[in-house]
Amino acid sequence: MKIVVCVNHVPDTEARIKIGADGKGIDKSGITYILNPYDEIAVEQGLRLKEKFGGEVIAISLGGESNKETLRKTLAMGADKAILLKDESDRDSFSVAKALSDNLKEINSDIILFGKQSIDFDNSQLPGLVAEMLNLPSVSVVVKLEIENNQVVCEREIEGGHEKVESRLPVVLSVQKGLCEPRYPSLKGIMAAKTKLIEEKPVISNSKKVEIVSLRLPASKGTGKIVGTEPTAAKELVRLLHEEAKII
Repeated sequence: MKIVVCVNHVPDTEARIKIGADGKGIDKSGITYILNPYDEIAVEQGLRLKEKFGGEVIAISLGGESNKETLRKTLAMGADKAILLKDESDRDSFSVAKALSDNLKEINSDIILFGKQSIDFDNSQLPGLVAEMLNLPSVSVVVKLEIENNQVVCEREIEGGHEKVESRLPVVLSVQKGLCEPRYPSLKGIMAAKTKLIEEKPVISNSKKVEIVSLRLPASKGTGKIVGTEPTAAKELVRLLHEEAKII
């Protein structure tokens, strides 16, 4: 089985984000980048499928030289191969999906895995866009997966419950927390990853559909007010909501 995992290089969840000088992006100085946590789940699922069915796991990422850090992490976890689609330009979801799908056509994989979303922009668009461009079925927010005789049975999260979906290989899946617990890279895996070659491919076209006009941090939260814990406080709360907050 040939398994491809698409991974993103994102700011650490604990990083303090500042707006860059151009007002259209973040200030990257001093920011630590990590493997997108949802993509880490996808890598783990890919490795488990390889252990069960055999084959290879290929990690692919679009970005600059620093993305190699994330690809090294996937190799340390156990991926067999890593590909960097090298491009430093700003892209929207469509142009990222186009670059990925153009290269995925050459790989001819059985299953393509994504995290359900990337924690930087939170668009959750790439898996569906790539599936459409490749003319493949896709299932999103997968929390349970079974594959047998090319038949794919997924359980996915929906509002208020879970939904069971059936498909066939090849397929594009985006995975959610709860599907599996990512493994820690072993020392042996970390040392081996340092010597593995990361294949670089240039990406020329950038067919953006969306342009970021400006970026700003959310407004600071105002101070709170405790009106009391007694039943009589309910009347005062209603008055404040009506007269001060003006939301009722």
